[in-house]
Amino acid sequence: MSVTRRELCSMLPAMLIPAILPSEATAEQDKAMPSAMYPFEKLPIRTPNNAQIRDVLKGKLATGESLEVHETTLLPGGAPHPPHHHVHSEMWLIREGTVEITVNGTSYRLGPGSVGFVESNDEHGIKNVGTTPASYFVVAIGPGSNS
Repeated sequence: MSVTRRELCSMLPAMLIPAILPSEATAEQDKAMPSAMYPFEKLPIRTPNNAQIRDVLKGKLATGESLEVHETTLLPGGAPHPPHHHVHSEMWLIREGTVEITVNGTSYRLGPGSVGFVESNDEHGIKNVGTTPASYFVVAIGPGSNS
């Protein structure tokens, strides 16, 4: 098939538009959370269900995933909420104290430096089973984690 110069010139704008206009990926990256630092002492504290929660960050990554991070401190015997499940995955990074994380009815005891992970839709809950306050970071990734 041969193409005339006139036909080629009429196709040229359609071929150049993607190179000139920002792509969806670029637009997504423009809406992404920027690099930032979050000094612990400057994080505001909220106290639902006798838990101290410091919201750290919430938003979308440049690669499109939703991300939410917060730090929670529970008094002995405390739990932030009853067991539940959701679409996003969660990871707990235990900073101090002893917690019990229950996933689909199986309980795991974790201390400082330990990490727990629950995949999408698994029922899970966390409770301070120690005699001192327990602090941990929650990292939530996936749909609904930043809503």
